[in-house]
Amino acid sequence: MRAATTLAPRLILGAVLLGVLGACQYIPFIGKRDRGEDEDLNTTEQILYGNAQRSLRSGNYDRAIDVLERLEARFPFGRYAEQAQLELVYARYQSSDHDTARNAADRFIRLHPQHDNIDYAYYLKGLAAYNKNRSLLDRVFSSDISQRDMTAARQAYADLAQLLQRFPHSQYAPDARQRMVYLRNVLAASELYIADYYLRRGAYVAAANRARYVLENYPTADEPIPEALIVMVEANYKLGLTEAANDALRVLAINYPNHASFDVNGDLVLAERIRNRDRSWMNLMTFGVLDRPEVPPPLTLEHPEGFTPPPVPAGQEAEPKKQKKKRRWLRWIPFV
Repeated sequence: MRAATTLAPRLILGAVLLGVLGACQYIPFIGKRDRGEDEDLNTTEQILYGNAQRSLRSGNYDRAIDVLERLEARFPFGRYAEQAQLELVYARYQSSDHDTARNAADRFIRLHPQHDNIDYAYYLKGLAAYNKNRSLLDRVFSSDISQRDMTAARQAYADLAQLLQRFPHSQYAPDARQRMVYLRNVLAASELYIADYYLRRGAYVAAANRARYVLENYPTADEPIPEALIVMVEANYKLGLTEAANDALRVLAINYPNHASFDVNGDLVLAERIRNRDRSWMNLMTFGVLDRPEVPPPLTLEHPEGFTPPPVPAGQEAEPKKQKKKRRWLRWIPFV
């Protein structure tokens, strides 16, 4: 009798809770199935594609990615399937998801190798690698990109080169060529940055190899080529390879006679370059009085017997070099 009286309130409480939960289905947003899900199941392919286009035009790329993925999943063989896959590459690129954009481009190229806009997939793949290591701060602050990891830059260079090789007359080819010129200079500058590190550590053979790599693989680079020749001159000079240093110096003098490293007499001056690079802490703390870096004298070019320098074309005579003003002992103090 006592057990029955104890159980009765519990049964009444349970019945009340069930009634409240059942009533909640009539309250908005509680116990009610999302009507959007039912509407989405009945959405046609054309409506989904239109929604994706509106999201792309408005710059809502996350929403566009969601709709395009849903379109591809529900209508894998529909009329908009291929275009949705290509626009998915673009949306991921615009959302700065560069690795996923490259994967999506590879997938599109693999599935639709004969597509009319296949060159656009190659172009987006290269752009994704091109902008992988870039950020908004790079547009505000000028940073040296050549001192970063060059993996993405090499990927972009290879991707754009593949685009130009397969589609040389593509509408994206001119922009790809300009970006490759820039990447070529960046990659060459990166090799010279590593060579400079080796020069600081006294690894002259490694520095010369890096400079030789630049000359062999980036022969049309603008600024890196003379810098690579100067690195070879210095490295071979410090290794005691006078003939090899003179060969590199001769190539530099013939192709870049107006380079800033030459003085008024046509000799290569490495003093400032080495002095600014190889200064030790002792030299900095004593304002250049102690532990001065060893710098070579101005290197004079020695032509082989019977060699005559090529004539300078008319109208392209070398301008007279301005002799730099000599500074006194204060030159050892930084920024003086």
